[in-house]
Amino acid sequence: MIIIVMGVSGSGKTTIGKLLADSLEWEFSDADAFHSPENVEKMRRGIPLSEVDRMPWLQDLQTAIKHWLQENQNVVLACSALKDSYRQFLVLDSDRNRIKLVYLKGSYELIQMRLQERHNHYMSEKLLNSQFYTLEEPLDSISMDIAQPPQLIVQNIRTALGI
Repeated sequence: MIIIVMGVSGSGKTTIGKLLADSLEWEFSDADAFHSPENVEKMRRGIPLSEVDRMPWLQDLQTAIKHWLQENQNVVLACSALKDSYRQFLVLDSDRNRIKLVYLKGSYELIQMRLQERHNHYMSEKLLNSQFYTLEEPLDSISMDIAQPPQLIVQNIRTALGI
């Protein structure tokens, strides 16, 4: 099974994803690691990525997901997956029963505060507006309020998934 933990930058995808993977004794992967150096530099400078910038990243993620499924690996993937079209690209209809989507949802104010406190990450706080503008909230996901403590979020995800 693959669990994709999604949301805007600063929503806690990496934190929750790592905690969830550790609690399940599964592999953790961060979609940020799949970005090209050029994409990382653009985001560091506060420039939103274009669809053209994102396509190789999405293709690499889709390849990784297919590989994990073929190998029957259990993976928690932290991935923004902001648009429905991105999620459809990553989660093929034939794989829907083996891929679960967890949406980390929070207010603009809370996420902005988190980004202001975060250090050593290339994602600029300046991009938060574009992240919320781009976000198409998923209808087919487990939605988690990020104002809760991380351990409680992980427990609620596991309960919702029955694992």
